[in-house]
Amino acid sequence: MGATYFASDLHLTAVEDPIFGGFLRFLNDVRSDGARLYLLGDVFEAWIGDDDDSSLARATADAIKRTADAGVEIAFAHGNRDFLVGEGFAAACGMRLMDEVEVIHLAGERVLLLHGDTLCVDDVAYQRVRCQLRDPNWQTQFLSQPLSARRAFAQSARAESAAHTAVTAQQIMDVSIQSVDQLLASQDARWMIHGHTHRPAIHRLCDRRTRIVLGDWPRSAAWLRVDQHGAGTFVFDGKQQSLSFRD
Repeated sequence: MGATYFASDLHLTAVEDPIFGGFLRFLNDVRSDGARLYLLGDVFEAWIGDDDDSSLARATADAIKRTADAGVEIAFAHGNRDFLVGEGFAAACGMRLMDEVEVIHLAGERVLLLHGDTLCVDDVAYQRVRCQLRDPNWQTQFLSQPLSARRAFAQSARAESAAHTAVTAQQIMDVSIQSVDQLLASQDARWMIHGHTHRPAIHRLCDRRTRIVLGDWPRSAAWLRVDQHGAGTFVFDGKQQSLSFRD
């Protein structure tokens, strides 16, 4: 049995972007010794529908499919930027769409996986917008529009998101520790892995619980690798940090 890999927040924009090249190198590493790969959202800066005819959509699907064909089990969690990834694109990639929160086991430990935006409950404005965008009726109406209109909307939404980030306190946009504690307790889990906040770190919580926040790739290529014995290597900001899921 090979290693389990986790990554999120690549925010891919174009095949010409160096981040895409880094992603291809990462997938090569995964193919060499990986058994499972979890992509925990915001792989794309924006996703406007599975009918996207861009070179980025095609190249990403091809790269992930090669990894799946090599025997790696791949799962994808929706992020706040690519929540419209559907079963069509997932099938083209050879990957599975995850539930909003999933439980896996590493070295006998229950581990929660999610994108992380649902934990940011203090950002009321964001949660209001999120509720609208996840509404099936809104999504059906949006996906019925021409690609050109959807691309224009995505560009406008990114600008609005940047403006919101610029004027909102960092602590409001971060996760609520109470929400973290409640979710871990409700799932009887000691470990949580998520992205979204762009604040890579390993947080040691009370009751021997641990929360791992994955890094964002526009800053530096970032991922977590855990071998079959529970030994982990956390890569972010050009550094490596070791941890054990048997602690």
